[in-house]
Amino acid sequence: MTKIEKRFRLLKPPDETALARLAQAHALYGIQKLALAPTLDTLTVEYDATRLRPAEVESALAAAGVDAEPL
Repeated sequence: MTKIEKRFRLLKPPDETALARLAQAHALYGIQKLALAPTLDTLTVEYDATRLRPAEVESALAAAGVDAEPL
């Protein structure tokens, strides 16, 4: 397993629906941890690089309704 931590800048703070969907994204095989900054402006995703590619992580965030761009 190769753990990667990738940070994303949130283009807008997530609403309740996006937070619930983020919890579901955490269940995606290969995503180990999601950490939302207290300021709600960045999100750190820890994932297994042997299971997921960066584009798949970004796609999971987009499917969760999170507007984010990689830092």
